[in-house]
Amino acid sequence: MKASDLFIKALENEGVEYIFGVPGEENLDLLQSLSSSKIKLVLTRHEQGAGFMAATYGRLTGKPGVCLATLGPGATNLVTPAAYAQLGAMPMMMITGQKPIKKSKQARFQIIDVVDMMRPITKYTKQIVNSNVIASNIREAFRLASEERPGAVHLEFPEDIAQEEGEETVFEVVDYIIPKPDDRAIDAAVKMIENAKMPLLLIGAGANRKVTRQALAEFVDETGIYFFTTQMGKGVIDERHPQYLGTAALSSNDFLHAAIDESDLIINVGHDVIEKPPFFMKHGGKKVIHVNFAPAEVDPVYFPQLNVVGDITSSVKKLTSQITQAKNWDFSYYKKVKEEVAGHLSKYFKDERFPMLPQRLVNLLREKLGDNDVITLDNGVYKIWFARNYTCRQPNTLLLDNALASMGAGLPSAMTVNLLYPNKKVVAVCGDGGFMMNSQELETAVRLGLNLVVIILNDNAYGMIKWKQEDMGFKNFGLDFKNPDFIQYANSYGAHGYRPESDRDFQDILDKTLNSPGVHVIDLQVDYSLNHPILNVLIKEKTAKL
Repeated sequence: MKASDLFIKALENEGVEYIFGVPGEENLDLLQSLSSSKIKLVLTRHEQGAGFMAATYGRLTGKPGVCLATLGPGATNLVTPAAYAQLGAMPMMMITGQKPIKKSKQARFQIIDVVDMMRPITKYTKQIVNSNVIASNIREAFRLASEERPGAVHLEFPEDIAQEEGEETVFEVVDYIIPKPDDRAIDAAVKMIENAKMPLLLIGAGANRKVTRQALAEFVDETGIYFFTTQMGKGVIDERHPQYLGTAALSSNDFLHAAIDESDLIINVGHDVIEKPPFFMKHGGKKVIHVNFAPAEVDPVYFPQLNVVGDITSSVKKLTSQITQAKNWDFSYYKKVKEEVAGHLSKYFKDERFPMLPQRLVNLLREKLGDNDVITLDNGVYKIWFARNYTCRQPNTLLLDNALASMGAGLPSAMTVNLLYPNKKVVAVCGDGGFMMNSQELETAVRLGLNLVVIILNDNAYGMIKWKQEDMGFKNFGLDFKNPDFIQYANSYGAHGYRPESDRDFQDILDKTLNSPGVHVIDLQVDYSLNHPILNVLIKEKTAKL
């Protein structure tokens, strides 16, 4: 069997539905084999867009998303998505081509050591050197990409190997079983929780697994313990829950951090130090129980006193069954903090000034989207407003990245959501800076016949860095730019462009676009004037009084 055919057969054996990518000369044998496969090729306009789409596929399904690029510049363009998937625990497989390895074809033209380049940012990277190892290499790559902690893997498929004849074979896909936690660790955790005065539950991205979500909801309902989430843990439990305190969108000084500071025990489920720390530990301070698939990596700001290692769902269920509510628990302070959070977050929800405040946009989208509809975010200061202010009722309904925190992922992520769940409304919220980094994928979205709304928050600047610049007392310098006419830009791709002139105009456009087929781009002028006074000044002053 031709090696490229065997490669595709092995991917089919893994249940691959899509390959996102930009093929090159060194992929042509693989492309020919793919042409007769049930796997669908999604041709993108840049390898970075393909990588972000594959990573989002992995994030949403739990199965590795697959992306394809050629050698050299094609492979280097996958570096950012590789790190995005690796740090964000999203299962993804990258396939790159290479010149023949058994003879020289074009000397060193375009050749770099892609395998070595990928090594620091993947769980597994390998060059296929023989057609008879294709099936085993692919099975191993998929196994590693999927197992906890999920991440990125890479296979390099040289041109001459793809043309070889090999033995037709595939390997059985075997599910892996995560070990259950040690009973001694559970007993120790129960004792620490029952002896605490103000225990607090933290939910991180690693807890966003279907069975784990149910177990955590039962834990909160049974114990009455209050909880908060990291940005990537949003929606694991319905955030309308009476014990939900909020999302840690800032590193410190938000109202939520008043509760964290007063707690004497944090039960940290599914979080690790890769995602921006939502709290800082001090020696002699609060205690922390680390509940995760793997032990905690000791860090200057994170050094738990107890590791409960193993299947998170089993750990949480055992804790729920064994904890008896202690008489010395006192959650009255948490109730006060929750009231402060609710009052603060909703303050500008009805403010109709234009250009629009990001808080107002958050509120309008929450009002107009259903429980299961999805918002994807690019990376910018608006991410903080959405993380703090948007109430997630279901998991994976606000997709943001707080691990690599890369710009350029918002639009490709939304495209993957619509591809997988065509009946859900999908909105990509992008800053003008992040949108332009992969805006060419509008053509891909239109070509695929996708239905989505892209809201560009237009401030003609790299707004998050300007916010940080102001906070540090520096003068405004080096962060302003000019944008194209986004209406004409969208229309040139066959999408539909809009530029609202008022709050009411935006609402009318949003209603229309959410209920119309096609790709819609809304150029929304945004008012970031409250970023500094609220996030840098007011919060610090008011939190200190709680």
